[in-house]
Amino acid sequence: MDENKEFLRQDNNYRTLKAFQKAECIFDVTYYFAKTFLSIGDRTIDQMIQAARSGKQNLAEGNIDGITSREMEMKLTNVNRASLHELLLDYEDYLRTRGLEKWDFNDPRCVKTRTFCKTHLDSAIYREKIKERSDETIANIAITLIHQCDVLIRGLIEWQKRDFIENGGIKEEMYRARKEWQKKNGFNGR
Repeated sequence: MDENKEFLRQDNNYRTLKAFQKAECIFDVTYYFAKTFLSIGDRTIDQMIQAARSGKQNLAEGNIDGITSREMEMKLTNVNRASLHELLLDYEDYLRTRGLEKWDFNDPRCVKTRTFCKTHLDSAIYREKIKERSDETIANIAITLIHQCDVLIRGLIEWQKRDFIENGGIKEEMYRARKEWQKKNGFNGR
């Protein structure tokens, strides 16, 4: 551990995480989609919006909780992933039950969407552009965003696992910080 580093990392800024930025895009797209294309009174509206919200909020909460609990950070990051998979199924169900097309991975529309979504993390762009799109297109955009976010989240979970293995949790950090202080200050007691 770097002896100049505080034992509680304070550099957690979830807004800089690409996964968080993409999750925010997913939330905004889903909010518009559910309010525009689902019938008032349809329970799916709330379920989709809540799954998208959970996909975003759990990244933020896990990132901040990770300051003192690496276990909670990993759990909430995985809850994020699970919520987005629930949302993915809702979009796929929407397309299937309405006889709409889920774009094949190699479909030129899907390729173009993947390329766009890969480089655009500002939710304002999606909020503006989806107003001109059909429900089928928006659902496929959301599916693309969810798959891309899933890749980012899996990478984040792997990083969290490595960080825990290399640095331990709060108890190990506190112990190392205390020992460092004792060493610097010539303290030989308990």
